[in-house]
Amino acid sequence: MGENFKSLGVLLKEIPEANVVGNTDRPVAAIVLDSRKSGPATLFVAVRGTQVDGHDFIEKALDLGAGVVLCEELPATTRPDVTYVQVSDSARAMGWLAAAFHEHPSRSFQLIGITGTNGKTSVATLLFRMFRTLGYRCGLISTVQNQIEDEVIPSTHTTPDSVTLNALLAEMRRQSCTHVFMEVSSHAVAQQRITGLTFAGGIFTNITHDHLDFHKTFDNYIKAKKGFFDQLPRSAFALVNIDDRRGSVMVQNTAAKVETYSLQTMAAFKGKLLSETLFGMHMNLNGYEVWFRLIGRFNAYNLLAVYGAAILLGEASEEVLSVLSELQSPPGRFEQVHSVQKVVGIVDYAHTPDALQNVLETITELRQGEEQIITVVGCGGNRDAEKRPKMAAIASKMSDRVYLTSDNPRNEEPEAILDQMRMGVPPLHFKKLSVIPERREAIYRACAEAKAGDIVLVAGKGHETYQEIKGIKYDFDDREVLREAFLATGKNRVNG
Repeated sequence: MGENFKSLGVLLKEIPEANVVGNTDRPVAAIVLDSRKSGPATLFVAVRGTQVDGHDFIEKALDLGAGVVLCEELPATTRPDVTYVQVSDSARAMGWLAAAFHEHPSRSFQLIGITGTNGKTSVATLLFRMFRTLGYRCGLISTVQNQIEDEVIPSTHTTPDSVTLNALLAEMRRQSCTHVFMEVSSHAVAQQRITGLTFAGGIFTNITHDHLDFHKTFDNYIKAKKGFFDQLPRSAFALVNIDDRRGSVMVQNTAAKVETYSLQTMAAFKGKLLSETLFGMHMNLNGYEVWFRLIGRFNAYNLLAVYGAAILLGEASEEVLSVLSELQSPPGRFEQVHSVQKVVGIVDYAHTPDALQNVLETITELRQGEEQIITVVGCGGNRDAEKRPKMAAIASKMSDRVYLTSDNPRNEEPEAILDQMRMGVPPLHFKKLSVIPERREAIYRACAEAKAGDIVLVAGKGHETYQEIKGIKYDFDDREVLREAFLATGKNRVNG
């Protein structure tokens, strides 16, 4: 059997509960989720998704040459030359098969998963940058991008499907990575994308209102996050933000060694925010006083998580803090765009009520006097609609001026989304409010209104370089549009 083929019989040892119909002595060249990618010696997985049911495409996969089908329900008519593997949960079984197909790459390095509503990208990216600076070969799997050392691989999901994920981890093993830092979304846990992986550690940042379009209830959302820690082995660590009231819930049933971090109470990794400006903050962290380039209380938590994970991975405190003090925020996370006229533009990915409140609280604490806070914010289409009025309420309460606008409307009408947002604004804040569906125009209007010292926050899209409308992704980068707006409104010129 060639090096690119695996024995079906060997793979099936990972799922002994399977009901197998047909010959197991056959080669498998690839595992595919998309029937169109089927071919000779492929194993097609029929998964019941939120939009389509893979069982409807079994015959198409077989017509294209697939020799093995993994499914939850056998077709009414089976083919004698095909092997059918029936399981109770196709997605879960696929995780184990994908890991085995690539010879369990996650066992070859320290794989650290980061989960929570906010902070996943920042923590994963800071860990990746720090461990590279410390001299290790590293991989990153995040919302912004996947990366192997200097090689950037475009990211389409926070956590890829298990077939794509194990192939990526196998490439990281091939390139001799010693540490891999991965965002673990609630979708990934619920959809079994991380099944079959071996984690050396898990980090919990926080949990607030998000993704109820998928999970339906907040309780289901919490259970999905907790499911990650339930899967951790005894050899792993579980590092949780104990200031979040659900931090202890996350690790109720974990076999991993539980460690905690906090700004408010006793913890293994304890921080205290001493002072902050628009250029950084001074913290006491486990007795060390350090100046960091990151800004905001939410970043103080992120730094604690990164520091704690590094110590748990065996690094020395002084060296870790020295490197951390030089690192900057990931793209689109409290990213500043200054104009020469002393207007400060800030682009942030804040797309949940809690994240928006955190950013606005930070800006409020940092302003020196009578500067205005001008906020441009929208909400994504075809996503959790319950947070729309909440985000508008927070923006109107904590800003001097608010421009409600489109985010990624996707297949919804922007005006309908904005109507739902506007319902959250109390009448006493109506005079602060402008509703401008076209995002570019809203940003330009906000910049035109800003005076010296004012702070313009553009929230919701952060690092994204597109705007998704009716299935098409148009080029749109908040950071570039903000710079253009400063230029167009004369804010780039002294006394302009």
